[in-house]
Amino acid sequence: MKQLHKKFNDCQVKDLLTQYLKKKVEREEIQKVLDIKKTRFFALVKRLKDDPENFSVSYFRSIPTRTISKAIETNIMKELKIEKDLIKTKDVPIRCYNYSYIKDILENDYNQKVSLSTIINRAKTNGFYLSKPKRKVHEREVITNYPGELIQHDSSHHQFSIHADSKWYLITSLDDYSRLILYAVLVERETTWVNIIALKVVISGYGIPYSYYVDSYSAYRFVQGRDSNWRNHHKFTDEADPQWKQVLNDCGVKVTYALSPQAKGKIERPYRWIQDRLVRACYRKKVSDIKQAQLVLNSLIQRYNYKWIHSTTGEVPYIRFQRALKENKSLFREFRIRPPYKSTKDIFCLRADRMVNSYRKVSINNLELRVPSAPLHERIQLRLVPDKESGLTEIRFWHEDDLLGIQKVKNSDLNLVQF
Repeated sequence: MKQLHKKFNDCQVKDLLTQYLKKKVEREEIQKVLDIKKTRFFALVKRLKDDPENFSVSYFRSIPTRTISKAIETNIMKELKIEKDLIKTKDVPIRCYNYSYIKDILENDYNQKVSLSTIINRAKTNGFYLSKPKRKVHEREVITNYPGELIQHDSSHHQFSIHADSKWYLITSLDDYSRLILYAVLVERETTWVNIIALKVVISGYGIPYSYYVDSYSAYRFVQGRDSNWRNHHKFTDEADPQWKQVLNDCGVKVTYALSPQAKGKIERPYRWIQDRLVRACYRKKVSDIKQAQLVLNSLIQRYNYKWIHSTTGEVPYIRFQRALKENKSLFREFRIRPPYKSTKDIFCLRADRMVNSYRKVSINNLELRVPSAPLHERIQLRLVPDKESGLTEIRFWHEDDLLGIQKVKNSDLNLVQF
């Protein structure tokens, strides 16, 4: 039904109402012609009586102008300038403005409530806006049905704080079903050992999952390169398991690899929220030390896991995870130390095979170790557990299913740089 002012002009309506006032036409007839209700009719009659010279059926909606305080305006501009500085900084993984983050900052740090549209309008007006590049559409969906069915594990290397002297690595593990982040730690150097520690924390805390999903980084997978004129390779891809995968083999966990850029993107997408906000928080708090950054990261993970409604699942990750556990819908298995192993150190460790010489000694990185009970001229396995705080590495000597002995050696003497 069209509005009155679009069907009739002012003069036509005025003439009809004048005829009614002169009692020449009945009200019902005029209502029928104008297609209006009784209340609207008498409102027009009143308007005509009050001001016949300026009578009009047109109307104007008065939208109240919402103003914000000078303090809010100042803080919006301050935060937008910070965003611009981050975007311009080299090596920082920030490529666009995050207006939602500014809204959160204003509410949490300044106790100032302002709508997202207001921030965006200020940004566009003052030149703090970048058009987003077109991206290929990807399906945002959960492909698993149970917690523990698939754990996404990844590491990223960025300048997470421009106040720091170096880049850091962010090691993360996430449950695909609930999107709960199970592990998130910043390290100065990514090694096989830090990835094994991540496995230990997840498996000890939540149980043994069905599978892990990773990219083809060398710490996770041995990938055969091409033969060359000066080097012939004898092992094919996946014939030699790296240390990280050997731990999962001992736990009975399947490993799935991302073999394409699109598949690798699936691993990286869930962590962008954390990376994005970590950089911004470290900048504003002037974080220059990795320990300080870890505290900031812990706070973000707490919010992500327990408060934030995930855009894909539509639920808070922790609540989704716990509900599935209560409904007995989980593929996590209880972690137990099974024979012949004696300790978690026999599972979550670095491994090296060595031949025992005639003096019942083995050599590792030019360091000779005597193993009195070792069989002569046979291969034994060394399971190594480094401890950064004490500076010692515990070495557990195994032959087949027998623990031959335990020794502790200085980390500096072992020189485990390659791990």
